[in-house]
Amino acid sequence: MSGLTGVVSDWSFVRTTPPLAYVKKRVGTFALRAHRAPAHLRLKPVRPAPRWTVYFVYAPQGQLSDAHHFTLRRLRELGRPLLVVCAAPAASAVPGSLVDYADALYWKDLPGFDFSAYTLALGEISRLSEGADVFVMNDSVFGPFGDLPALERAARWDLSAFTASPAIENHIQSYAFLLRQVTRPLMSALRSVFIPWLAFNRFPDVVSCQETRLARVASRHMSVGALWYPGPGAPDDLPRLLPAEMVAAGFPFLKRSLLGKFAGLHDRAQLEAILRAQQHPVS
Repeated sequence: MSGLTGVVSDWSFVRTTPPLAYVKKRVGTFALRAHRAPAHLRLKPVRPAPRWTVYFVYAPQGQLSDAHHFTLRRLRELGRPLLVVCAAPAASAVPGSLVDYADALYWKDLPGFDFSAYTLALGEISRLSEGADVFVMNDSVFGPFGDLPALERAARWDLSAFTASPAIENHIQSYAFLLRQVTRPLMSALRSVFIPWLAFNRFPDVVSCQETRLARVASRHMSVGALWYPGPGAPDDLPRLLPAEMVAAGFPFLKRSLLGKFAGLHDRAQLEAILRAQQHPVS
């Protein structure tokens, strides 16, 4: 499935130790930078189902982009219920079209980044659809492209990511993942990462205290792995540094930041060609 030089496919998580200085910084972040979890409101509740898809939409102006519509249509095509968590300035600002896309719809306030949305969605599923398998993604990526169900079938772990990274410590990258058998005891076991009462309002803090800890905390209770992992000689952030090669190898996403924050890393025309080849809108 890989075909990428130095990249390992079908990788089971191996715990590594982060640098002591980073651990101390992480402790300080928990102590000084955690905030109360953002307000939220249930607009359309979860119902019992064996499988759910969760999509986090960030809409600070109360509008959906063409990319959002593409993803929402693709997720609807999976044929299972779709839960959308929309971050907007107020519940009244949630785009009306989400009501038609979503089988369950929740508003949350703007702070908190994706992990506050994940915490809300997984907590609701654990209570109202206990035992469901859940595919989770956020809108930091374009897609999904290709045969997502085939990749899900290839993901053999209880917590399966698409990519992992050795940066800081071995961890799975949280833009998209599959979590099986979501129950209240499971969410209780993961409570130090999916924290119901707290959130972080700076991206580096989310990475430090939540994303980079998720695999290690989860591995105490379940199997964890990723479809792609950078072995020796491969860059530590595969979606950002090998985007064209990854998509060619079957990776179903393209990072939005490659056309924004990291626009200088790769040839824009090549990235836009990848999107067009997937029938994705290019603005």
